[in-house]
Amino acid sequence: MEIIMYVVTVFGLALFEVVSSIDNAIINAEVLGTMGDKARRWFLLWGILLAVFVVRGFLPWLIVWASVPDLGFAGSFVAAFSSDPRVLSAIEHAAPMLLIAGGTFLLFLFFHWLFLEPKEYGLPGERFFARNGVWFYATVSVLLCAIVWYALRLEPMIAFGAVIGSTAFFITHGFKMNAEHQEQQLMGSGLSDLSKILYLEIIDATFSIDGVLGAFAFTLAVPLILLGNGIGAVVVRQLTVGNIEKIKRYRYLKNGAMYSILCLGGVMTADAFGVRVPGWVSPALTFAIVLFFFVKSRNAPKALS
Repeated sequence: MEIIMYVVTVFGLALFEVVSSIDNAIINAEVLGTMGDKARRWFLLWGILLAVFVVRGFLPWLIVWASVPDLGFAGSFVAAFSSDPRVLSAIEHAAPMLLIAGGTFLLFLFFHWLFLEPKEYGLPGERFFARNGVWFYATVSVLLCAIVWYALRLEPMIAFGAVIGSTAFFITHGFKMNAEHQEQQLMGSGLSDLSKILYLEIIDATFSIDGVLGAFAFTLAVPLILLGNGIGAVVVRQLTVGNIEKIKRYRYLKNGAMYSILCLGGVMTADAFGVRVPGWVSPALTFAIVLFFFVKSRNAPKALS
Protein backbone atom coordinates (compact mmCIF):
# COMPACT_ATOMS: atom_id res chain seq x y z
CA MET A 1 0.00 0.00 0.00
CA GLU A 2 2.88 2.33 0.82
CA ILE A 3 4.46 1.73 -2.59
CA ILE A 4 1.15 2.56 -4.28
CA MET A 5 1.04 5.85 -2.37
CA TYR A 6 4.58 6.65 -3.51
CA VAL A 7 3.63 5.98 -7.14
CA VAL A 8 0.44 8.06 -6.89
CA THR A 9 2.38 10.89 -5.25
CA VAL A 10 5.08 10.90 -7.93
CA PHE A 11 2.54 10.91 -10.75
CA GLY A 12 0.56 13.64 -9.00
CA LEU A 13 3.72 15.72 -8.64
CA ALA A 14 4.62 15.20 -12.30
CA LEU A 15 1.14 16.18 -13.48
CA PHE A 16 1.09 19.28 -11.27
CA GLU A 17 4.55 20.28 -12.53
CA VAL A 18 3.40 19.96 -16.15
CA VAL A 19 0.16 21.93 -15.86
CA SER A 20 1.70 24.62 -13.64
CA SER A 21 4.56 25.08 -16.14
CA ILE A 22 2.42 25.72 -19.24
CA ASP A 23 3.30 29.43 -19.27
CA ASN A 24 6.97 28.58 -18.89
CA ALA A 25 6.80 26.12 -21.79
CA ILE A 26 5.15 28.71 -24.05
CA ILE A 27 7.82 31.31 -23.27
CA ASN A 28 10.56 28.73 -23.88
CA ALA A 29 9.06 27.68 -27.22
CA GLU A 30 8.68 31.23 -28.48
CA VAL A 31 12.22 32.29 -27.51
CA LEU A 32 13.74 29.02 -28.83
CA GLY A 33 12.12 29.79 -32.19
CA THR A 34 14.47 32.79 -32.53
CA MET A 35 17.62 30.78 -31.75
CA GLY A 36 19.97 28.74 -33.89
CA ASP A 37 19.79 24.92 -34.04
CA LYS A 38 22.99 24.40 -32.04
CA ALA A 39 21.89 26.68 -29.20
CA ARG A 40 18.41 25.14 -29.23
CA ARG A 41 19.84 21.61 -28.90
CA TRP A 42 22.18 22.74 -26.12
CA PHE A 43 19.31 24.24 -24.13
CA LEU A 44 17.06 21.22 -24.57
CA LEU A 45 19.83 18.84 -23.40
CA TRP A 46 21.71 20.71 -20.69
CA GLY A 47 18.69 22.80 -19.80
CA ILE A 48 16.88 19.62 -18.74
CA LEU A 49 19.79 18.62 -16.51
CA LEU A 50 19.89 22.08 -14.92
CA ALA A 51 16.10 22.16 -14.50
CA VAL A 52 15.87 18.71 -12.93
CA PHE A 53 19.03 18.29 -10.89
CA VAL A 54 19.96 21.86 -10.00
CA VAL A 55 16.78 23.94 -9.77
CA ARG A 56 14.23 21.31 -8.75
CA GLY A 57 16.82 19.39 -6.74
CA PHE A 58 18.44 22.34 -4.99
CA LEU A 59 15.30 24.30 -4.12
CA PRO A 60 13.62 21.59 -1.97
CA TRP A 61 16.94 21.02 -0.19
CA LEU A 62 17.33 24.77 0.38
CA ILE A 63 13.77 24.97 1.73
CA VAL A 64 14.41 22.11 4.15
CA TRP A 65 17.58 23.86 5.35
CA ALA A 66 15.74 27.16 5.83
CA SER A 67 12.95 25.39 7.72
CA VAL A 68 15.27 23.40 9.98
CA PRO A 69 18.46 25.54 10.27
CA ASP A 70 19.68 23.48 13.25
CA LEU A 71 20.55 20.67 10.82
CA GLY A 72 23.12 22.86 9.10
CA PHE A 73 23.59 23.27 5.36
CA ALA A 74 25.29 19.91 4.81
CA GLY A 75 23.08 18.23 7.39
CA SER A 76 19.94 19.34 5.61
CA PHE A 77 21.14 17.59 2.45
CA VAL A 78 21.67 14.35 4.37
CA ALA A 79 18.33 14.86 6.13
CA ALA A 80 16.53 15.11 2.81
CA PHE A 81 17.49 11.50 2.09
CA SER A 82 17.60 10.23 5.66
CA SER A 83 15.32 7.79 7.47
CA ASP A 84 16.72 8.71 10.89
CA PRO A 85 13.67 9.14 13.20
CA ARG A 86 15.29 12.12 14.93
CA VAL A 87 15.83 13.89 11.62
CA LEU A 88 12.31 13.10 10.45
CA SER A 89 10.97 14.39 13.77
CA ALA A 90 12.87 17.66 13.34
CA ILE A 91 11.45 18.11 9.84
CA GLU A 92 7.93 17.30 11.04
CA HIS A 93 8.30 19.85 13.84
CA ALA A 94 9.29 22.54 11.31
CA ALA A 95 6.63 21.46 8.80
CA PRO A 96 3.88 23.92 9.89
CA MET A 97 6.03 26.96 9.08
CA LEU A 98 7.03 25.45 5.73
CA LEU A 99 3.45 24.49 4.90
CA ILE A 100 1.94 27.87 5.82
CA ALA A 101 4.59 29.66 3.73
CA GLY A 102 3.87 27.48 0.73
CA GLY A 103 0.11 27.63 1.28
CA THR A 104 0.10 31.43 1.50
CA PHE A 105 2.23 31.69 -1.63
CA LEU A 106 -0.12 29.41 -3.61
CA LEU A 107 -3.28 31.16 -2.40
CA PHE A 108 -1.84 34.54 -3.41
CA LEU A 109 -0.89 33.04 -6.77
CA PHE A 110 -4.43 31.82 -7.38
CA PHE A 111 -6.11 35.09 -6.44
CA HIS A 112 -3.70 37.05 -8.63
CA TRP A 113 -4.70 34.89 -11.58
CA LEU A 114 -8.39 35.11 -10.69
CA PHE A 115 -8.46 38.90 -10.34
CA LEU A 116 -5.72 40.28 -12.59
CA GLU A 117 -4.44 37.89 -15.24
CA PRO A 118 -5.97 37.52 -18.72
CA LYS A 119 -7.64 34.14 -19.04
CA GLU A 120 -10.13 31.94 -20.79
CA TYR A 121 -13.28 31.99 -18.66
CA GLY A 122 -13.84 28.38 -17.72
CA LEU A 123 -16.25 28.68 -14.79
CA PRO A 124 -19.13 31.01 -13.89
CA GLY A 125 -17.95 33.95 -11.81
CA GLU A 126 -14.47 34.28 -13.28
CA ARG A 127 -15.52 37.18 -15.50
CA PHE A 128 -16.95 39.01 -12.44
CA PHE A 129 -13.63 38.76 -10.58
CA ALA A 130 -11.70 39.90 -13.66
CA ARG A 131 -13.91 43.00 -13.91
CA ASN A 132 -13.13 43.80 -10.27
CA GLY A 133 -9.39 43.18 -10.38
CA VAL A 134 -8.63 46.12 -8.09
CA TRP A 135 -9.94 44.00 -5.20
CA PHE A 136 -7.02 41.59 -5.49
CA TYR A 137 -4.85 43.62 -3.13
CA ALA A 138 -7.62 43.99 -0.57
CA THR A 139 -8.41 40.27 -0.77
CA VAL A 140 -4.87 39.03 -0.21
CA SER A 141 -4.25 41.63 2.51
CA VAL A 142 -7.30 40.51 4.47
CA LEU A 143 -6.36 36.87 3.85
CA LEU A 144 -2.84 37.43 5.18
CA CYS A 145 -4.19 39.25 8.25
CA ALA A 146 -6.55 36.36 8.99
CA ILE A 147 -3.83 33.73 8.58
CA VAL A 148 -1.37 35.64 10.76
CA TRP A 149 -4.04 36.33 13.42
CA TYR A 150 -4.89 32.66 13.84
CA ALA A 151 -1.28 31.56 13.49
CA LEU A 152 -0.14 33.83 16.33
CA ARG A 153 -2.47 31.93 18.64
CA LEU A 154 -0.58 28.73 17.86
CA GLU A 155 3.03 29.66 17.21
CA PRO A 156 4.71 32.96 16.17
CA MET A 157 6.97 31.13 13.71
CA ILE A 158 3.92 29.89 11.80
CA ALA A 159 2.76 33.48 11.46
CA PHE A 160 6.24 34.41 10.26
CA GLY A 161 6.02 31.61 7.71
CA ALA A 162 2.86 33.19 6.26
CA VAL A 163 4.70 36.51 5.89
CA ILE A 164 7.57 34.69 4.15
CA GLY A 165 5.07 33.12 1.73
CA SER A 166 3.51 36.46 0.85
CA THR A 167 6.94 38.06 0.44
CA ALA A 168 8.10 35.24 -1.84
CA PHE A 169 4.99 35.71 -3.97
CA PHE A 170 5.55 39.41 -4.61
CA ILE A 171 9.27 38.90 -5.32
CA THR A 172 8.69 36.10 -7.84
CA HIS A 173 5.72 37.96 -9.33
CA GLY A 174 8.02 40.89 -10.05
CA PHE A 175 10.44 38.59 -11.86
CA LYS A 176 7.60 37.09 -13.90
CA MET A 177 6.30 40.50 -14.93
CA ASN A 178 9.80 41.42 -16.03
CA ALA A 179 10.03 38.11 -17.91
CA GLU A 180 6.95 38.93 -19.96
CA HIS A 181 8.42 42.33 -20.82
CA GLN A 182 11.82 40.87 -21.69
CA GLU A 183 10.24 38.17 -23.86
CA GLN A 184 8.75 40.81 -26.17
CA GLN A 185 12.16 42.45 -26.51
CA LEU A 186 13.95 39.17 -27.13
CA MET A 187 11.59 38.14 -29.93
CA GLY A 188 12.75 40.97 -32.17
CA SER A 189 16.19 41.62 -30.74
CA GLY A 190 19.64 40.84 -32.00
CA LEU A 191 20.82 39.40 -28.72
CA SER A 192 23.15 36.42 -28.87
CA ASP A 193 21.88 32.87 -28.39
CA LEU A 194 23.96 32.66 -25.21
CA SER A 195 22.09 35.64 -23.73
CA LYS A 196 18.78 33.99 -24.59
CA ILE A 197 19.85 30.70 -23.01
CA LEU A 198 20.83 32.48 -19.78
CA TYR A 199 17.50 34.32 -19.84
CA LEU A 200 15.55 31.05 -20.25
CA GLU A 201 17.45 29.40 -17.40
CA ILE A 202 16.67 32.30 -15.05
CA ILE A 203 13.01 32.26 -16.07
CA ASP A 204 12.84 28.50 -15.59
CA ALA A 205 14.19 28.89 -12.07
CA THR A 206 11.61 31.57 -11.30
CA PHE A 207 8.67 29.58 -12.66
CA SER A 208 9.82 26.40 -10.90
CA ILE A 209 9.17 27.96 -7.47
CA ASP A 210 5.41 27.44 -7.93
CA GLY A 211 5.88 23.74 -8.60
CA VAL A 212 8.41 23.18 -5.83
CA LEU A 213 6.32 24.90 -3.15
CA GLY A 214 3.17 23.14 -4.33
CA ALA A 215 5.03 19.83 -4.14
CA PHE A 216 5.15 20.05 -0.35
CA ALA A 217 1.36 19.69 -0.36
CA PHE A 218 1.94 16.17 -1.71
CA THR A 219 4.84 15.09 0.50
CA LEU A 220 7.71 16.32 2.67
CA ALA A 221 10.01 13.66 1.19
CA VAL A 222 12.52 15.50 -0.97
CA PRO A 223 13.50 12.41 -3.04
CA LEU A 224 9.86 11.99 -4.14
CA ILE A 225 9.63 15.72 -4.92
CA LEU A 226 12.84 15.53 -6.97
CA LEU A 227 11.58 12.48 -8.88
CA GLY A 228 8.06 13.78 -9.54
CA ASN A 229 9.07 17.32 -10.44
CA GLY A 230 11.97 15.98 -12.49
CA ILE A 231 9.64 13.82 -14.59
CA GLY A 232 7.33 16.80 -15.03
CA ALA A 233 10.23 19.03 -16.10
CA VAL A 234 11.30 16.52 -18.75
CA VAL A 235 7.72 16.33 -20.08
CA VAL A 236 7.53 20.14 -20.23
CA ARG A 237 10.75 20.21 -22.26
CA GLN A 238 9.31 17.68 -24.71
CA LEU A 239 6.16 19.76 -25.06
CA THR A 240 8.36 22.76 -25.73
CA VAL A 241 10.06 20.97 -28.62
CA GLY A 242 7.18 19.79 -30.74
CA ASN A 243 3.72 20.09 -29.26
CA ILE A 244 3.36 23.58 -27.84
CA GLU A 245 0.82 24.69 -30.46
CA LYS A 246 -1.28 21.64 -29.68
CA ILE A 247 -1.08 22.41 -25.96
CA LYS A 248 -2.22 25.99 -26.62
CA ARG A 249 -5.42 24.60 -28.12
CA TYR A 250 -6.32 23.15 -24.73
CA ARG A 251 -7.54 26.54 -23.67
CA TYR A 252 -8.62 25.68 -20.11
CA LEU A 253 -5.53 23.77 -18.92
CA LYS A 254 -4.26 26.95 -17.26
CA ASN A 255 -7.56 27.11 -15.35
CA GLY A 256 -6.99 23.56 -14.19
CA ALA A 257 -3.50 24.45 -12.99
CA MET A 258 -4.75 27.45 -11.03
CA TYR A 259 -7.66 25.64 -9.36
CA SER A 260 -5.21 22.88 -8.44
CA ILE A 261 -3.02 25.57 -6.90
CA LEU A 262 -6.01 26.86 -4.92
CA CYS A 263 -6.74 23.40 -3.55
CA LEU A 264 -3.10 22.63 -2.75
CA GLY A 265 -2.74 26.00 -1.03
CA GLY A 266 -5.81 25.17 1.05
CA VAL A 267 -4.43 21.72 1.92
CA MET A 268 -1.09 23.15 3.02
CA THR A 269 -2.72 25.90 5.10
CA ALA A 270 -5.10 23.46 6.77
CA ASP A 271 -2.23 21.07 7.50
CA ALA A 272 -0.18 23.89 9.01
CA PHE A 273 -3.04 24.61 11.45
CA GLY A 274 -3.16 20.98 12.54
CA VAL A 275 -5.94 19.68 10.28
CA ARG A 276 -4.47 16.36 9.13
CA VAL A 277 -5.24 15.85 5.47
CA PRO A 278 -4.67 12.29 4.13
CA GLY A 279 -1.76 11.96 1.73
CA TRP A 280 -3.94 10.81 -1.16
CA VAL A 281 -6.05 14.00 -1.15
CA SER A 282 -3.59 16.27 -2.99
CA PRO A 283 -2.91 13.84 -5.87
CA ALA A 284 -6.62 13.00 -6.15
CA LEU A 285 -7.62 16.68 -6.31
CA THR A 286 -4.95 17.41 -8.90
CA PHE A 287 -5.97 14.50 -11.13
CA ALA A 288 -9.69 15.33 -10.86
CA ILE A 289 -9.33 19.07 -11.52
CA VAL A 290 -6.92 18.71 -14.43
CA LEU A 291 -9.07 15.96 -15.97
CA PHE A 292 -12.17 18.17 -15.71
CA PHE A 293 -10.54 21.10 -17.49
CA PHE A 294 -8.83 18.82 -20.01
CA VAL A 295 -12.20 17.39 -21.03
CA LYS A 296 -13.71 20.88 -21.05
CA SER A 297 -10.89 22.05 -23.34
CA ARG A 298 -11.41 19.14 -25.74
CA ASN A 299 -15.13 19.84 -25.97
CA ALA A 300 -14.74 23.62 -26.29
CA PRO A 301 -14.07 23.77 -30.09
CA LYS A 302 -17.15 21.65 -30.79
CA ALA A 303 -19.27 23.85 -28.56
CA LEU A 304 -18.04 26.97 -30.35
CA SER A 305 -18.40 25.66 -33.89
